[in-house]
Parts: sequence; structure tokens; C-alpha cells
Amino acid sequence: MDIKFCGAANVVTGSNFLITTDRHKILLDCGMFQGGKELERLNYEPFPYNPAEIDYLILSHAHIDHSGRIPKLVKEGFKGKIISTKATYDLCRIMLLDSAKIQESDVEWENRKRIRAGKEPIEPLYTVDDAELSLKIFETYLHGQRIAIEDDIKIRFMDAGHMLGSSIVELWIKDGNDELKLVYSGDLGMPNRPIIRDPEFIDDADYLIMESTYGNRLHDEYNQSAEKLIDIINKTAHRGGSVIIPSFAVGRTQEIIYGLNKYYENKELEEYLKIPIYVDSPMAVAATEVFQRHSSTFDSEAKRLILGGDNPFKFSNLRYVTDQNESMALNKNKYPKVIISSSGMANAGRIRHHLKHNIWDARNSIVFVGYQAEGTLGRIILNGARKVKILGEEVAVKAEVLNLQGFSGHADQKTLINWVSNFKKKPTKVFVVHGEEESTSALSRLIEEKLNIETVIPKLGDVVTIEKQHVSITKGKDLATEMLRRSIEEKLADLRNQLEALNTRKEELLKDKLLEKEYDSLKNILIQLEDNIMDLNIMIGR
Repeated sequence: MDIKFCGAANVVTGSNFLITTDRHKILLDCGMFQGGKELERLNYEPFPYNPAEIDYLILSHAHIDHSGRIPKLVKEGFKGKIISTKATYDLCRIMLLDSAKIQESDVEWENRKRIRAGKEPIEPLYTVDDAELSLKIFETYLHGQRIAIEDDIKIRFMDAGHMLGSSIVELWIKDGNDELKLVYSGDLGMPNRPIIRDPEFIDDADYLIMESTYGNRLHDEYNQSAEKLIDIINKTAHRGGSVIIPSFAVGRTQEIIYGLNKYYENKELEEYLKIPIYVDSPMAVAATEVFQRHSSTFDSEAKRLILGGDNPFKFSNLRYVTDQNESMALNKNKYPKVIISSSGMANAGRIRHHLKHNIWDARNSIVFVGYQAEGTLGRIILNGARKVKILGEEVAVKAEVLNLQGFSGHADQKTLINWVSNFKKKPTKVFVVHGEEESTSALSRLIEEKLNIETVIPKLGDVVTIEKQHVSITKGKDLATEMLRRSIEEKLADLRNQLEALNTRKEELLKDKLLEKEYDSLKNILIQLEDNIMDLNIMIGR
């Protein structure tokens, strides 16, 4: 088996890994390179493989640096299946279509200049039609379901705790006479975060492909950052200013809304403290609707809120903005407010207009709540630039600039090391990817020193050949009956408040004979039941 590293090798973006066996070619993610112009040029390079020869694309989650080149892959001949969770597919419906519109719009603007200069027009990276076509070939599953996509390949998605639908990918692969297990971390989240469940631990792997975004950093606690944000909002409003938050439309924005809901809904506040909160991003509005359709994937705290009748994405001083005229009016009205807008790295979208109209005023605050890639406007501002160019105009940076790392959707160094240490059977090698050089090197060194596992830091285009020798694998059908029983008990515990009638018959479900014969089917049905019941609960929440 070969693994070719076609993206996210010594960089954070462009995740794309090709697995080649004696019978199949499988891609893990197909993301867009983001950051400086040189890096983004890689999006226009030919794929280092023939898309028409790829059998499957397994997608860990919907973020554009993992999914953004899927329409290009389809445009250039891919006719296989795209496998993801249902939530990831629903988010891709928003994000890939939005990305396609941006590609078309940017090229239209560029071609006007080219025609005036007597140059040949160029084509977009892909079109809305390409994105629509790619969405027709998704096949979706839920976390925890083990699926045989071929006789010699099984996959299972486990919750990565990074964003709605995000997954760790477990792959059982038979290659010739060899059989091995490859685990791909995708992007791992932080534990004890709102809405999304904690990253799940994996029992075993022969080889691990692992992200390292924050492999050299420790984050602040989420609760500390949430409290700081409230403090920033109140202090900024007191001096007559507004708070501008560049935020990723999917995941981070919903997390901030959730935190603000807890503050404004559950505390006795004077009306003057209820500062207007505007979510100014059509994509964020659409993504929030997707979140509400997938409440079964939420953590226990969010579920309790919903079951208690509270919709965590609504409160009295929150307004969702989709209309462009209303968005423009926000900058004309000078009363204190909070504007949450995308993109999260401030490289595109409505946030650029809000920064242009607010960053020059010392009364205002600019609050970053996520990763800022090298070369982006967000990174330039964070690095202390006194002037920045926004929408063709040079603007002074006089607003207070703050960075709340406790909101980060990526695991920090401590969480990454803890996740690897919880493998009961450690991988033979860890391939460290999805990080800038300093973070990748730091995490690699720590894994070797603390866990005594060999690591490899691949470069873009590197190919690793794996020949299975004497690595034993525990197959699903060989698991002890007690392990099967414990797994079903855990799922029943999650469902107990919603499925009381079923819970009274749990002894029937836990009979050895039934478990031995129908374990996988039984667990898949329970997962589907949980999904449907939580969907009903979010629908009736006020």
C-alpha cells in the first residue's frame, strides 16, 4: 500500500492524501490551499494523479481546506463516490456552492481587466454547475457505523469534535495478503467545548495520519475566552464602540452564538447591557439552520438546553442578516453593536467591509477567534500592522486588536498528545501533517520522546510504501461479548431519556446470541434512532 501526500504537508491547508492498494485508489479529503498567493496558486495546478482513476473520496469534514477542491476533482474526471457524514454533506451543500460562486465572481472581475489589457480571458477553478454535480455523488453515514465499502475495505467515522459532522476516519484495508488498519485524525477539536462532543479516542491503529495545527501551542480555557469576550463587548460598548469579530461561518459562529445565548438568556441583565448582536453572513445563517437539523450530534449540555425548550441559536438581542442593504446599513449606524461576519481569516466576504469602516476608530475592538493563516489579512492585523489595505484602500489600524485562542476549533499540543496516548495499541508510525513547520516539528518530537512512537514529517509529493509484516489486528467479529454489550449499553444510556420504552427491553437487546449475530446492524439502528429523535426535539424548541 502506498500513501501519497498531495496536500497539507508542512502547511496547514490543502488536505489531500492518496491511498493506493493493489485494487483501489482512495482519497482522504480534497481541500483548497489557503493563505498567500503562492500557496493558493497550487489550487490551479493539475492533481498529482488522474481523477478518473480514483474509486472513493473519504471526506473528514466540510471546511474548505478539506473539501474545497472537490468540484475541481469532479470537473477533471472523478466519477467515484464521496463518503462523509450526513452533517458534512449538508454543510458542503452550502460551502461548495458558495465557493463556486466566489470562483465565478472573481474570474468575472479578473476577465474584465484582462479584456481591457488585450489578454485572453481565464476560466474559474470550477463553476456552480461543477459544485452541483459533485453534490450528487455523496454517500452519507453516521458516526460509529462500520461500513464495508468493498470486500477488502471497511471504514468507520468517529467524532473528531472539531465541527458539526467532523470525523476521525478508521480504515481497515486488505492489500494482497496483508491486512492493516490506517487511522486519519482529520482535524481534532478541543474537549469541553460547547455544542460539539469531545473527540473520541481510537483503540488501535497500525499507521496514523495526524494533524498538527497547534502542535507547538497550548490554548486558553474556553470558559476564560468566553468570559473575556463578554468583558470586551461591555467595555467596548461603554466607550461608545463596536466589536467586529471575523469568524468562520461554519462552526465558530454557532459556538459564539451559543455562548452569547447563555449570557443574555440566563442572566438577569439591565436592558442597556443587551448590546445588539448581528450575524452578518448568509453562509453562517444557512449553516446555523443545518446545525439545528443535526442536534443529535450535540454534546449533553446542548441537548439538555434543547430538551428544556431553549433554542441555543436564538435570543432577544440577536439578529441574523442576509440582505446586503441591511449589511451596509450596519456601518452607517454608529450605536454600539457586535458584528460577527465571515470570512474567519478576513480574506473575503462582508467582514472586509466591516473592517474597512471600523478598524480606524480607536473606540472599536477587533476580536479574532480562530486560526489566521500566513499571508491572510487576519494574520497581518494580528502581527501588529499599523496600516492595512482593504478593498483597495489603505486604512489605519487604531482599533483594539485582540486574539482569543480559547475559541480555537483545533486541539492544542496537550490535547493532541493525550489523544495519541489513549490508543490501546499504539501505531507503528505517525505521519504528522496539517501544520506549519514549527508546530509539526514540535509535535513530532514530543510524540517520539513521550510516547516512543516513530514519526515521519512528509513533504508535498512524498510517497510512503507500507508493507505489512507481523502486526496483529483485532477484527470486529473477534471482540469479546462483554465489549459488545458495553458498547450497546453506552448507546442506550445516551438514549434513555428519549427512548424509555426501548430501555425497558434492553435485556432482549443484550442477549449474547443476538449480539454475536447482529451487533453491527443493531448499533447502526440505535444511532439512526438517536439522530431522528433529536431532530424532532430541535424542531419543537422555541
